[in-house]
Amino acid sequence: MRNIRFGFLALLTLGLLAAAPARAQDRFAAVPQRVQPFIDRGEISGAVMLVANGDRVLHLSAAGESDLASGRKMRTDDIFWIASMSKPMTAVCIGILADQGQLSFDDPVEKYLPEFHGQWVVVEQSADRRTLVKAARPVTLRDLLTHTSGMGEYPATDPHWSLAEYVKVVAREPLRFQPGSKWAYSTAGFDTLGRVVEVVSGTPFAAFMQHRLLDPLGMRQTTFWPVAADAPRLAHQYLRNEQAGKLVEAPIHYMYGGEVLDPARPALGGAGLFSTAQDVTRFYQMMLHGGESNGYRILQAATVAAMTRVQTGDLKARPGMPWGLGFCVIADPSQMEANNHLSPGTFGHGGAFGTQSWADAKTGLVYVFMIQRDKMKMNPDNSDMRRAYQDAVADALR
Repeated sequence: MRNIRFGFLALLTLGLLAAAPARAQDRFAAVPQRVQPFIDRGEISGAVMLVANGDRVLHLSAAGESDLASGRKMRTDDIFWIASMSKPMTAVCIGILADQGQLSFDDPVEKYLPEFHGQWVVVEQSADRRTLVKAARPVTLRDLLTHTSGMGEYPATDPHWSLAEYVKVVAREPLRFQPGSKWAYSTAGFDTLGRVVEVVSGTPFAAFMQHRLLDPLGMRQTTFWPVAADAPRLAHQYLRNEQAGKLVEAPIHYMYGGEVLDPARPALGGAGLFSTAQDVTRFYQMMLHGGESNGYRILQAATVAAMTRVQTGDLKARPGMPWGLGFCVIADPSQMEANNHLSPGTFGHGGAFGTQSWADAKTGLVYVFMIQRDKMKMNPDNSDMRRAYQDAVADALR
């Protein structure tokens, strides 16, 4: 029934746009115009804005510059560090293995990574002392997927550690709380899931994602490792120097001192991917189609449904935004201004440098907003720029 409703809504949207293509273009023209003031004020260098339904792109535009030093204009096919927007793609890799019967979401992590056996939990901590107790139960894959594992953030000290080496270091750290008792965001948990994919599949994580997700969806611009030929299309990362009153280039701290074009970095599933607005859209179109794309099935429809519904119960996460399996779910759009135009049940994820990706199953629409701005004063999910984008799109669709 859900697919029937989605198909009807998609056909209705397509019919309306086909009946008046010029008018549709005029309506969406305001989207980049509403984001332009943030570029003019030096809040962001530029942006790529996209709106799609389950079958095609309805609007795609670019504004500003991708490289302030050279003055290179932002292009719609520019490549962005999508940071935590990597997490849903890592989660889908776990879902693929679950569909094949090679693992279960409720399996303990230690089943595949023995280094996670016998973990401890911090119950008291001071500057010179920590009190630990045994974890009441093992951390499960579901805990990692929902950010309820108790794992913290454990930065690497070497940008060239393998994923296996990194995860062994992560496993030595005590948990922040008993598994399943609280919600606390953990990128390291998703890096660990990437290692689980390697162990279960017998294939390097990046290769598994490439062959089972990226290639079938035609996501040819999505990678952990941009190459030299991609450099002219890489959107540069910036933060605002308030003293100087301008944007300055910002490092990606998640590289742990490594370079963007360094192929020796590990494939970290928590925030390691680079991608384009069009590629991200293909991923969410597949999810809206119940796990299928152009006749190729990535996930079973039941798995898509499980991953995109609330799995964290009453645990407090972000305002109106609990968690599914790897996806954030907008349960109450009224609790965050940027979500006001989205339906309850919309699912997706944001990224540390302000990138956003959301799929509204009720309307059948995909929203992708790409910027590269570090250290915003506001929550990136509720940034002024995202609110302007969402407001403009909502006005265009009325």
